[in-house]
Amino acid sequence: MTTRRFTRREMMTLGIAATSLVLPGLARAAGWPGRPVRLVVPSAAGGSPDAICRILTEELSLSLGQSFIVDNKPGGAGNVGMVDLVHAAPDGYTLGYGNVGTLAINKALFRKLPYDPDKQLAPVALLGYVQNALVVRKDLGVDSVQALIARAKAKPGALTMGSAGNGTTGHLSGELFKSMTGTSITHVPYRGSPQAIQDLLGGQVDLMFDNLSSISPHIKAGRLKALAVTGAQRSALFPDIPTLAESGVQGYDIVAWGGIVAPARTSPDIIAQLNSVINAILARPAVRERYAAIGFETLTGPPARLTERVARETPLWAGVVKRSGAQVG
Repeated sequence: MTTRRFTRREMMTLGIAATSLVLPGLARAAGWPGRPVRLVVPSAAGGSPDAICRILTEELSLSLGQSFIVDNKPGGAGNVGMVDLVHAAPDGYTLGYGNVGTLAINKALFRKLPYDPDKQLAPVALLGYVQNALVVRKDLGVDSVQALIARAKAKPGALTMGSAGNGTTGHLSGELFKSMTGTSITHVPYRGSPQAIQDLLGGQVDLMFDNLSSISPHIKAGRLKALAVTGAQRSALFPDIPTLAESGVQGYDIVAWGGIVAPARTSPDIIAQLNSVINAILARPAVRERYAAIGFETLTGPPARLTERVARETPLWAGVVKRSGAQVG
C-alpha cells in the first residue's frame, strides 16, 4: 500500500472541514469568509504591530482558505486607522488591530478622540504583549541606564529621543522614564517605528524606546546598544538585558499589548468563529516560536479577555499620561 504526504495547506483544509462538522452553527452558516478580508493596522509597515499581524494573517489565510490582507493606516497615534475601521461595514470583511494605544492610552492622551473605542468597536481576541527596550546609538558612549541618566542631567534637553509617534508606548515609555528619573530629553516623534529606527542608526537621534518585535534584529546584529527592557521581568529573548527596575528605576513596568477588533454590530457568529480560529492558531507550537523570535508573548481566551484588559489598563495609562505630562491634540 502506498502512502501520500499531505501539504500543509491540505492538512489545514482537512482540519477546518473536521471543525465544521463539530461546530455547524458558527459563521460558516452565513458563508463567511466568501472573499478577502482586510485587516487595518494603524501603524507603518515594518513596525511591531505590522510584524505581529502579518504572522497572524498568513495563518488565518491557511486556516480559513481565504486571503487576509494587512492594510497599514499610520498616523494620529493610530487614530487614522481606527477611524477607517469604525466607519467600515460590520460585515466581517474589515477587521483591525487594536492595541494599548488605540484602545486605552488615547482616551487620556487626546482631549477629543475621533472614535469611541468602547462603543464603536467589538472585541474579537487578545493576541498577546511585547516589552519595549531602551536602546541608544552605538557611538553615544553610554553603556548603562545610570550612565544615560547622568548624561541627561548634565546636559538637560541635549539628548534626543525618537519614537514611533505621539501616544505610542515607545513615546510614553520615554516620558515616564523622564518623569521618574528627573531628566530632560527632547522627544522627536516619527510616523512609525521604521523611520525612527533608521534615524537612530544614522545618528540623527540618540535613543528610543521601541517594541522588541521591531528593534530586536538591530540589537542582535549589534547595530544598537540595548540598556534595559521595560517590563517587570527580563525578556526570554534577551535574558542578559536588565529591566529598568533592576537598573535603578524602581517601580518601572510597561508592556505593549494588542488584539483583534471589529466594527461594532459585527455578527456574533463571525466573531465567535474568528476567536476560535485565532486561539487555535496561537496554540500551535510553530506559531508561538515565530512570535517568541520577535519577543511577542501570546495569550488566548474569549473576546471578553480583551475587553477586561482594556477596562483594567485604561485608568493605569491615564495615570501614566498625567504623570508624564504628555498631551496630544
